[in-house]
Amino acid sequence: MNNDFRSQFPILKRKINNETCVCLDGPAGTHVPDSVIRAISQYYKRSNSNVHGAFTFTQETDKMMSDTRSAVADFLGAPSLNSISFGQNMTTLNFSLARAIGRHFQKGDEIVITQLDHESNRGPWLELRHLGIAIREVRITKDGHLNYDDFKEKINDRTRLVCMGYAANLTGTINNVSLIRKLTYEVGAWLLVDAVHYAPHFRIDVTSLGCDFLLCSAYKFYGPHVGLLYVKKGILDRLPTDRLRTAYQHAPYSIETGTLNHAAISGVKAAIEFIAAQGNGGNLSSKIDDAFISISNHEKKIGQMLYNGLNSMNNIEIIGPHYDTNQRSPTISFVHSEYSANEICQKLAEVNICAWSGHFYAIKATEVLGLEEQGGVTRMGISAYTNEDDIDRTLDFMKKL
Repeated sequence: MNNDFRSQFPILKRKINNETCVCLDGPAGTHVPDSVIRAISQYYKRSNSNVHGAFTFTQETDKMMSDTRSAVADFLGAPSLNSISFGQNMTTLNFSLARAIGRHFQKGDEIVITQLDHESNRGPWLELRHLGIAIREVRITKDGHLNYDDFKEKINDRTRLVCMGYAANLTGTINNVSLIRKLTYEVGAWLLVDAVHYAPHFRIDVTSLGCDFLLCSAYKFYGPHVGLLYVKKGILDRLPTDRLRTAYQHAPYSIETGTLNHAAISGVKAAIEFIAAQGNGGNLSSKIDDAFISISNHEKKIGQMLYNGLNSMNNIEIIGPHYDTNQRSPTISFVHSEYSANEICQKLAEVNICAWSGHFYAIKATEVLGLEEQGGVTRMGISAYTNEDDIDRTLDFMKKL
C-alpha cells in the first residue's frame, strides 16, 4: 500500500492547522477513495430513480442493484446474488432478522450470544426473551478471548441459533468460527456471524465457513453507510419478516423495507471494485482473493509497529491478545496509567491524530473486563492506507505523555 494508493483518499490530503491528519479511526469507519465518491455522484447525475420502471433511469438503477448484489456475493464468497440483502446498517438488519426469527422459534428454544460481541449482535437477541426464548451468554477470558469451554457447555439440543462475531472491535480478537460451526452442526442450530470488524482486513468465504447468516457494513471497508446481509439459500423465505404486502415476498428482497439508498449502494460496488483493484486475477473474486493477501500483510506489519511501540511504554497496558498470534486483527486498544481514554484522544486530536475512546458498543466486554468505570479504552486501528510515518508520528507523541 504505497503513496499512489494513499493518494486516492482525498481526506488524507486535508490539512488542519497546516498539518495532515493521522487517521487511526478506521474501526469506526474507514475513509473513502475517489472512485467511491465518483460512483455515488455519478449515480445522482445520471441514473437517480426508483426501481422496476420502464424508462432508462429506472432500468439503469435495476441493473446497478443487481450488479452490486453480485459484487457483494463475490466479496463474501456467496454462491448467488440472491443471497444478498441490503439495509440501512448492520444493526437495523439484525433487528429485522431477530424479529423474524423470534416469530419462527418457539417458547423454550435457546439462542447463544457472547460477552465479546458488539451490542448490535446482542441487543436484538436479548429482546426475544419476552417470547419465552432463552438467551445463553458465553463468557470471555481476561485476555479478551471467548471461553470455548463455556461455549461448548452453552450449546445443547435446545440451541436453535448461535450469534457470534468474527473479530472483536474492542480487543481485536479473531474468534474460532470454524469450531463453533462444527458444534452447531452437531445440534442442528443455525450460525450467525457478525463480520463487520473482520471484513476490512481479511477475506471472507461464507461457503467454506458454512454460516447461515453473515452481516457486515460497507463503511468499514472504504464504502458508504450500507448494511449487508448474507443468508443461506432457502432460509430467508422461511422467516416471517416485517414487510408490506406490496413488497416482494421472497429472498433477498423480503427483509428490505421501503426504498433503499440506491446512490449509496452504487458506492458499495465501487468500494469492492476498489479493493479488487489492489489484486490480480481473472475475475472479481480472484482479484479480491489476491488483494486481501496484500492488505492483510501490510496491515499486520504496520500494526506490529504500533503494538510494539505502545507495548514498550511503561504507562500503557494493551487490552486483548498478544499481537504475535494469528487470532488478532490490526486494532489495538489500551489504557494509560495517568490519563483516561477520552483525555488521550483529546490530546491526540490537538496534533491531528484521530483515534477513538470508550466502549465502541462492545459495552458488555468493557464491563466484564473492568474497563467501563474508567471510561473504556483508547482504540487505534490500522487500515490499508495507514503507513509507517503515521505510526512514527503517533508513537513520538505518545512517548511525550
